Amino acid sequence: MSAYLEIDPNYPKSRLLEKVVRVLQDGGIIIYPTDSMYALGCKLSNKSGLNRIRRIRKLSEKHQFTIICHDLSSLSKYAIVSNSAYRILKTHTPGPYTFILKAKPRVPRHLMYLRKRSIGVRVPLTCIGSLLVRELGEPILSTSLILPSSETPLIHPHDIRFQLDKSVDLIIAGGEGGSQPTTVVDLLGDIPKIEREGIGEITDFEF
Repeated sequence: MSAYLEIDPNYPKSRLLEKVVRVLQDGGIIIYPTDSMYALGCKLSNKSGLNRIRRIRKLSEKHQFTIICHDLSSLSKYAIVSNSAYRILKTHTPGPYTFILKAKPRVPRHLMYLRKRSIGVRVPLTCIGSLLVRELGEPILSTSLILPSSETPLIHPHDIRFQLDKSVDLIIAGGEGGSQPTTVVDLLGDIPKIEREGIGEITDFEF
């Protein structure tokens, strides 16, 4: 049975966030709210946690996870940020966007899209995700909470608990989740390319 914490997404209490961080530090996996949907996550260095998440969602080894960072400074430790990419990131982070960038060598090979040596990174707008990463001291490896038997995400905490209570180590109930994914923007080239239109506005990327 997983731990279940009700946390105010706008004013999360430090003592509750500390409990979540301890679970992550101990190698656990969590379910937590983001500015798009609820997500499954573990700390970046937790390869066994990554495999557990793959089993829950029945994902292939080629599935691309997202690295959740606290801010632009921490993001740049894991991805190569050009001057043009920096201007875009500065304007659109934090926010409901996932950006595809060249990965730095510190990113494990099994997390990269190897053909392009790229990684998906993002800085969430929600307090919970951002504060967890800051307190943890390393990114959270994350993927949307969509079960293999469904094409839509789980959005209600009680439904999440009912279906996944024995599969994860901790569930954060942070209100009803969203139903749309992030907007994915490829910044590998000179011109931004929309890979997936989601909750984030795309007007600034249209040329």
